[in-house]
Amino acid sequence: MTKAFRNDAYAKVTGKAKYTDDYTMQGMLHAVPLHAPVASAVIKKINVDKACAMPGVVKIITAADIPGSIKFGQIIKDYPTLVHKRIRTTGDVVALVVANSRNQAQAAVQAIELELENLSPLYDPEEALLAKANLINPEYGSNLCNYHRVRTGDIRQGEQEADIVLEQEFNTSRIEHAYMEPEASLCHMRPDGVMEVIGSMQHPFSTRRFVASTLGFELKDVEVKTVPMGGGFGGKDDTAALVCARTALCAYLTKHPVKLTYSREMSMRESYKRHPYRMQYKMGLNKDGKIVFVKVRMVADSGAYCSVTPWVTWRSTVQCCGCYEVPNVHCDVYGVYTNNVFTGAFRGFGSPQVNWAIEQLVEMAAEKLGLDELEFRRINMVKQGSTTVTNQVLNTHKVSLGEVMDKVLKEIDYKNKRKHCSYGDTKQDTWYGIGFAISYRGMSLGAEGVDFNSAIINVQPDGSVLLETGVHENGQGAESVMMLIAAEELGLPISRIRYRMPSTSNIPDGGTTVASRGTLLGGGATTNAARILKDIISETLKTYMQRNAASFEKESILDDEGQVICTWNEAIGLCYSKQIYPYAFGVFQAPRVSWDEETGHGDAYFTWVYGCQAVELEVEPKTGKVTLLNIVAAHDVGKAINREMVKGQFYGGMATGAGYGLFEEVPLKDGAVIPTNFHQYRIMRATDLPEMTAIIVENPDPTSPSKAKGIGEPTLEITAPAIANAIYRATGKRYTDQPIKMRKQ
Repeated sequence: MTKAFRNDAYAKVTGKAKYTDDYTMQGMLHAVPLHAPVASAVIKKINVDKACAMPGVVKIITAADIPGSIKFGQIIKDYPTLVHKRIRTTGDVVALVVANSRNQAQAAVQAIELELENLSPLYDPEEALLAKANLINPEYGSNLCNYHRVRTGDIRQGEQEADIVLEQEFNTSRIEHAYMEPEASLCHMRPDGVMEVIGSMQHPFSTRRFVASTLGFELKDVEVKTVPMGGGFGGKDDTAALVCARTALCAYLTKHPVKLTYSREMSMRESYKRHPYRMQYKMGLNKDGKIVFVKVRMVADSGAYCSVTPWVTWRSTVQCCGCYEVPNVHCDVYGVYTNNVFTGAFRGFGSPQVNWAIEQLVEMAAEKLGLDELEFRRINMVKQGSTTVTNQVLNTHKVSLGEVMDKVLKEIDYKNKRKHCSYGDTKQDTWYGIGFAISYRGMSLGAEGVDFNSAIINVQPDGSVLLETGVHENGQGAESVMMLIAAEELGLPISRIRYRMPSTSNIPDGGTTVASRGTLLGGGATTNAARILKDIISETLKTYMQRNAASFEKESILDDEGQVICTWNEAIGLCYSKQIYPYAFGVFQAPRVSWDEETGHGDAYFTWVYGCQAVELEVEPKTGKVTLLNIVAAHDVGKAINREMVKGQFYGGMATGAGYGLFEEVPLKDGAVIPTNFHQYRIMRATDLPEMTAIIVENPDPTSPSKAKGIGEPTLEITAPAIANAIYRATGKRYTDQPIKMRKQ
């Protein structure tokens, strides 16, 4: 095994790393939220008299105290920092109690009296779409949060050409991110009039916008500083930013530093979840095994607020047919408001749901045609130069779907092991099954986002390097990746580079660290910054030493013939002596993409990644217990920057994907989240997981300056359907609702 590099490993494994809740300030107060007791109501009166009189209480804050905007949102500004009048979900926050201690604040929250007029709630998105339904957000005139569609080819012609037609409904569940560190924030007004924020969030710039909007400040008057955080997986965007905004509001109104740290119960109650989907597929095939049409309707439960539902469902639209060529497509995707806890970004971002459906549907189709699942996939999957269902031609990078599939099936010995599958044989005490799934995934934000990032490389007079990027460290190792890229490009040992944790006041807004874009966008910016820096140094050497620099290696600069011109330190010394800063600001602007909302056509993403995963498992017939035996994954990452950390992303993704397939579900009762801790909410444990094999496939991407792509999300989006396909071969039954519950059937 090669050695992994983590710049923050020592601090984290020794407990020296300081997370948000570890910080304190002199005179610091504590805030605690009061959550709504019901999912749908109008607040008639809030009585805080008893709570205000309790020991240690400094202030109780309601929406009436907000100096700026009460509502905020990344796309639609529908989310109240504090509820003004209308309660829409049990995750809503009605008031904040600020006290000298956390215990005092928690006690006072219980003493706040609410007078409510309860309204009829809507929990089913299909019911919410009916014309007679009450409106969750009446100002928008509909419970339809968003709608996307694809119209490719001629669906009627496709239906006429089909020899066989399949129809199947698939459903997926609402699930919890399960990050280790709950939301937390500490804010204070600095003497220079800047509201300073630290917090456990994955998008400092979005957090800055939330805080500034709530306080009525300009962006320059809010500074969000980065500290280590304990995971996000997409979940530390909206809710985490709101926790920071509420904390800043408390600090602003009390003139004291204020900390607000969520308990696990608060976090699971309020934080957004992965969208549950209802997907109704109709697929037509001809006798040669070609898919001739796909018609699909998807309904996603957005919960009470929009969050990023339009972006999540847009990805589902683009990938509605999986990684297959389909000439005729009719796809409708709806995001719908309900009174449930809201849904938003989650690792996978609209693709795990679609892959759950399509990767089972293609196997059902193959069986119907009498083909095996490998042959059917080979006939229909995208290849070099293929046109996607949105009319994008895949010709700017290597389409490696066949390559990753072949590697996985060979590694796991699929063809031989498939012969031993049980298919529910009643003579066997234990059923055995093997299955796999494949996918492609558009990288980064795609056509519905503005996609660029920046990096600063600031060389000090002693030759050491400070590196900063617009990428946030969520715990995934982004800082280490940036350092490795800079070290390779500059020909320096990693020890000469220190990553400087960024602040929103020091580097431009580079967008959020989501969509598997950290290494791709931040790494591209780092590469470009390093190349600008090398140009500055090379020009200096040419001007003052009359030598042409050709390469930077081993802390030296070499000419065309491989002769050392000078050492790195000598070059930096020359720059400073000639009043030239060895400082570079690099930007990576993602290549142009396009989208037509009317047709659902366009170059949705500037590059794509390809993956395959296979699973072996056993099923206990009497109990339905599933034991995973083996998982093998191959993903094309473009170029592996930190190989062992890349494998870590594989293993983590597979573990999360397996939990998605077998366990995870957030049930609601009257709109309220029932499991509020990890005793009640089942996630994958180490003892549930088998040995896993990660096969890194490298096809350097021409559109990526560092040649790397992303891997954060692809690794979890196909584990669940691979498990479902293996369970089918073990039991002989298809399970189309996720998570799989065999006892139910």
